[in-house]
Amino acid sequence: MTPSTQRRTARFALRLLIWFLTPLALTRAQTSANPNTKDLDRQFQQAVADYESGHYAESAALLEKLLPAAPESFELHELLGLDYSGQSQDAKATPHFEKAARLKPKSAEAQTNLAANLSRLGKTAEAEQHFHKAVELEPDNFDANHNLGEAYIRQGKIADAAPYLEKAQHIDASNYDNGYDLALAYLSVGHTKDARALIQALLQQKNTAELHNLLAEVEEKDGNFVVAANEYETAAHMDPSESDLFDWASELLVHRTLDPSIAVFRDAVQRYPQSARLAIGLGMAYYSLGKYDDAVASLLRAADLSPSDARLYPFLSRAYDSSPGQADEVIKRFRRFAELQPRNGRAQYYYAMSLWKGKRAQDPSVDLHEVEALLKKSIELDPSLAEAQLQLGNLYSDQSHYAQAIPYYKRAIALNSDLADAHYRLGQAYVRTNQKDLAQPELELYQKLRAQHLADLDKQRAEVRQFVTSSKESAPPANP
Repeated sequence: MTPSTQRRTARFALRLLIWFLTPLALTRAQTSANPNTKDLDRQFQQAVADYESGHYAESAALLEKLLPAAPESFELHELLGLDYSGQSQDAKATPHFEKAARLKPKSAEAQTNLAANLSRLGKTAEAEQHFHKAVELEPDNFDANHNLGEAYIRQGKIADAAPYLEKAQHIDASNYDNGYDLALAYLSVGHTKDARALIQALLQQKNTAELHNLLAEVEEKDGNFVVAANEYETAAHMDPSESDLFDWASELLVHRTLDPSIAVFRDAVQRYPQSARLAIGLGMAYYSLGKYDDAVASLLRAADLSPSDARLYPFLSRAYDSSPGQADEVIKRFRRFAELQPRNGRAQYYYAMSLWKGKRAQDPSVDLHEVEALLKKSIELDPSLAEAQLQLGNLYSDQSHYAQAIPYYKRAIALNSDLADAHYRLGQAYVRTNQKDLAQPELELYQKLRAQHLADLDKQRAEVRQFVTSSKESAPPANP
């Protein structure tokens, strides 16, 4: 499911056909047992009127009184289900929708209302079956095809959704919601040409920020960065929401248009000061531009807004490496993260490194035993963490315990052979322990990897893109 899907909630229409629901249907036996049929019909009409005016509780109360007199009435059960749905009492509505669907199994409306109810309850497989029945009953019905398409979108089955959304589009090309969802489906399955053409047609009908945002995603997917950035900018100017501003600033950041990215992020943070992902994005933009003090400050703010968000700590650790001046504040945040996630090996690693970074120059306040214990705990919790193995080896080497460091360097390399520093430090440790024949290959590997890592921009860009993608998929919009 693409990030834009998170912006929209599928619209499953609950339908009430007044001419179909009146008068109240009673069996012949019920009619003879209830001579005051006109009074029953009058009460039912009142329930319909209450429903239409939004007085769902009053309508439901009337219908519950009528139910013993007409337990097999399709109209009564259908309306009662609608009343409970209107009050967000979906579990209470289900048996009435189910009963109505059994009483009139060939009613597309009954199948659709039951499917919508089941969907809201998270019973997606059952809902899908009833949406399918509605399409089978009325294959040329716009709502039936549209609702089934949206049901598939909600499940992330984009390819399955497309044919039904296409059918709905042929039936009613003017329907904005269906057109948007079909464009989204095209984008998700890589049909960018179809998505672009449909979005441009929709823009002629209704010029909205979300369409410009979706068109930006299409252009980004096709590699048209400048056009994508312009579309994100248009969307943000039309609707300066947290999401649209984040998308615009992130697009600039991913493609390293850094000064404009910082300007947009700064404006967005002022508008939405409670948004952690905006603060993270601003910190990353500052870091990319080499403004490490500003990067640390912004990432510290993000850590306070969302202390458990594991995505920010790698960037905070990296920025702190280049700007140790705010050591006490940084250490405080890493300590809190380690306490919040005591079984997270990486959290313990970051805390260890925060204690050690910036204070390595013979600072007597550094408790190296605590650093060692934290690194060992990190390795115990996550034996695959190559960085922790490397840093524990460095800790021992810095204390001239070279023989003790060598096994950790070798484990780090076994886990990640591209760690240039591990090869260098292992080579140095071999030299210090008079194993020069083993040192030379490691130092040669270091030189080779270092040359490769000098052009490390692609890796950094990939990390930024990963953060942006995950943020679009998971982060809820912040309130201004």
